[in-house]
Amino acid sequence: MRRGLTLLPLALAATGVTEIAVFVLVGRRVGFGVAVLLVLLASLVGVALLRREGVRAWRGFRDAARAGRPPGEQVTDGLVGLGAGLLLAVPGLVTGLVGALLILPPVRRQARRRVQRAAERRISSAVAGDLFGPRRVRVYRGAAQSPRPPQHPSPRTASGAGTAIEGEIV
Repeated sequence: MRRGLTLLPLALAATGVTEIAVFVLVGRRVGFGVAVLLVLLASLVGVALLRREGVRAWRGFRDAARAGRPPGEQVTDGLVGLGAGLLLAVPGLVTGLVGALLILPPVRRQARRRVQRAAERRISSAVAGDLFGPRRVRVYRGAAQSPRPPQHPSPRTASGAGTAIEGEIV
């Protein structure tokens, strides 16, 4: 965690330099006025998206909590939506493009999965279970049919076959 925080100033500086370079290139290509309008339009869309995603995330969280379901999916989806809105709201063409990509459903699903996996790595199993519900896993007994070698050797079945056992961790 600390390593990421120490690299944050460098990442922000690189983002700023990249934004300026892309703005100059786009400004030369389509004109300065059009480039400024693109940045302003992306920022306005971002502010509207921040509001919409914030309300949507809160409602989803509240509904899941009322129904007794784990709210993790709503929380991670809300975080991705708020991130998309924030990236669009920040003036810049590159951040606006990344924010616009995060709105697209396939990209959003992938980002949500990554946010969930990152959260699961950083919190205890009990909290992850409460937040995201039971985890779906596939356990391979024996190394015969496993797609990759197991991290820890597992005991073989009596017949010696490596079969997959699907289940939930509760």
